[in-house]
Amino acid sequence: MVTVTEHYDAYPYPERDPADEATRLVTGSPSHPLEIDHYLFGGKRDWSQPLRVLVAGGGTGDGLIQLATLLTKAGKPFEITYLDLSTRARAVAEARAAARGLTGIAFHTASLLDAPDHGSFDYIDCCGVLHHLPDPPQGFRALRAALAPGGGMGFMVYAPYGRSGVYPLQEAFGVLFAGLSAQDRLKRAKAIVAGLPSGHPFAANPNLGDHRASDAGFYDLLLHGQDRAYSVTELAGVLSDTGWRLQGFTTPALYDLARITDRPAGMDDVTAMALAEKLTGTIRVHVAYAVPSGDPRKPASGSDRTLVPHLKGVAPRVLAQAVAQGKSLPVSSDGVKAELRLPREAAVLLADIDGRRDLARIAAGAGLDPLAFGALWSKVEAPLLNWGLLLYSGMLR
Repeated sequence: MVTVTEHYDAYPYPERDPADEATRLVTGSPSHPLEIDHYLFGGKRDWSQPLRVLVAGGGTGDGLIQLATLLTKAGKPFEITYLDLSTRARAVAEARAAARGLTGIAFHTASLLDAPDHGSFDYIDCCGVLHHLPDPPQGFRALRAALAPGGGMGFMVYAPYGRSGVYPLQEAFGVLFAGLSAQDRLKRAKAIVAGLPSGHPFAANPNLGDHRASDAGFYDLLLHGQDRAYSVTELAGVLSDTGWRLQGFTTPALYDLARITDRPAGMDDVTAMALAEKLTGTIRVHVAYAVPSGDPRKPASGSDRTLVPHLKGVAPRVLAQAVAQGKSLPVSSDGVKAELRLPREAAVLLADIDGRRDLARIAAGAGLDPLAFGALWSKVEAPLLNWGLLLYSGMLR
């Protein structure tokens, strides 16, 4: 069997070229600082204080580089500790950081199980790692032990239904290629996948594409020797068992049962989200934030008029113009598509979103009293939050 460390030393993932840092920044969820503030700090973190970050299983560095670059650009202090078992993946991450001139990052070749030995952290990034541990709950517990009071975690774990066809192939390849090198395993698996019948669950799954993007993507998807997926129910269970609580998924609409059918009265949130996951069937990964069990924090909400709104993935003035013209906003995620229609009178509010004005100033600029603003903003906030397009943070103010 090829160990996890041998796997990522052979094929560091995701495949990245440090030279590309000159032309592009890979961004996403989790670990965008505005998103961290929104989900974990109520949109009101004091960014004059250094953010102590643990990147647990950082791979080739996407989350690390995103967070360090954006905090550096905003002039906010931070201290980042990077851990990964693969020396080759770490070398790529270090080269990417060097290419951007980033400082304040301590790199370590180590397991995330050693996280508590490296300090106490305000924010923990763990993207695509916990599901590769021999004992995932042990990993969740180790990260909980490394969390500072008031902190939280952004994470990604695999989901089962959108990955249909993956696990039968992983199991078959594990038996067929036992004892072979990573390179030989890759060559032989590619030949088999190329000949799969069109009706095979993997060949028929349109939600997966890593195997076509790079050798590292193919190996990570289909030849991993240690891999499991979590349903919503299983995820909520392991979080609860290890001292965490689910704070929120980054695209709540995917887990919104009301988007699909009527939600039965009295149904608890986890059951409703689990049913939505099954009825959707295309969710490949769960991207979410977590806080300690018993922590009463909630994600930021526009009920606090001192919060600063940000739009994600759409320019405010472009959206404002479309809304003023009565056009809908097309959205999609994990194969789910929708058309959002916002009130035309909300265009003036959207046009004033600049990452610095708080809701009170936006309301004043539109000449709306608190009641009128609240009624109108609620019609904007609900759909945009549901699709992960609205975040609250004072970081840029």
